[in-house]
Amino acid sequence: MKVYNDIFKDIISLKNLFLAWDEFKKDKRHKIDVQKFEFNLEENVFKLHRELDNKSYSHGSYTGFYITDPKLRHIHKAKVRDRILHHAVYKILLPIFEPTFIPNSFSCRKGKGSHKGVDTLAKILRKVSQNNTRNCYALKCDIKKFFDSVDHYVLLVVLCKRIKDKDTMWLMEDIINSYSSNIFQKKGLPIGNLTSQIFANIYMNKLDQYIKQELKVKHYVRYTDDFIIVSDDKEYLKNILKPISKFLSNELLLQLHPKKVSIRKYSQGIDFLGHIIFPYHKLIRANTKKRMIRKLELRRNEYEDDKITKYTYEQSLQSYLGVLSHANAYDFSNDLRNSFIQDYYTTPP
Repeated sequence: MKVYNDIFKDIISLKNLFLAWDEFKKDKRHKIDVQKFEFNLEENVFKLHRELDNKSYSHGSYTGFYITDPKLRHIHKAKVRDRILHHAVYKILLPIFEPTFIPNSFSCRKGKGSHKGVDTLAKILRKVSQNNTRNCYALKCDIKKFFDSVDHYVLLVVLCKRIKDKDTMWLMEDIINSYSSNIFQKKGLPIGNLTSQIFANIYMNKLDQYIKQELKVKHYVRYTDDFIIVSDDKEYLKNILKPISKFLSNELLLQLHPKKVSIRKYSQGIDFLGHIIFPYHKLIRANTKKRMIRKLELRRNEYEDDKITKYTYEQSLQSYLGVLSHANAYDFSNDLRNSFIQDYYTTPP
């Protein structure tokens, strides 16, 4: 296993910090806190660099707010300087850990994503069922309060197996410990940090490797804390649940959600990432449709208030239409076009 001994200088370099700023600022230029930071951009970035270099940097506090997506989520927003650092860290960590991830891990990875996960699961179901000519079952699992339950010590131990750079580990510890979901324990990753995305994949990669290497599971798909195992043997799926649950508890200090573990027959429809996959078609869940409409209405309001460009608004719609193209959603796609695409022409640029 390759280890990395000297990456701190790459993370905190002025070049990397300014590149991180360029990535961070996309579609955020209208935000007041971003405008304030940009007003003295060079001074602020140079100051961040100096504090990191002399180890006087300390991650700031968070601003909390709630969103419904579709369930209620508590988002924690870091200060601008910290979020720029998150981008800088992400840029360096990604090529280190990306090669260690399994192909069927689809969350927050370039060339992956939710619709690729759904398409891959659909192909697996067709393969195992031999085009619906034999029994096929899917074990669907969900981690209970995943982001709030990630243990800081366990995560840092996983990180330091590949990163032997003490300065980088000092920074990782500062970022990870900047948030805790529990005042008595060092647990939790803030939903909203870019670093939380890669930390989540690094953490859950331990489960992926156990399932693939130790349990020798052939047909497995994961997206963040949702994962599915497919088999033509229902008893096999029932029996494999116990070692998976034990591994999660002992090695990652996580628990399966008791109400979100199920074994369903393929013909009943397999619910995954907002889709319901049947042998001959895929449907979009009703709450997924509602979320799409709500988000497009938000983007339309931002466009009308000159907070985003016409191009950005159009890209949002085309993105959703692209997602819908992977399901049997012709009528709903037309409804979105009729409701939103006319805004390109009726609203002044």
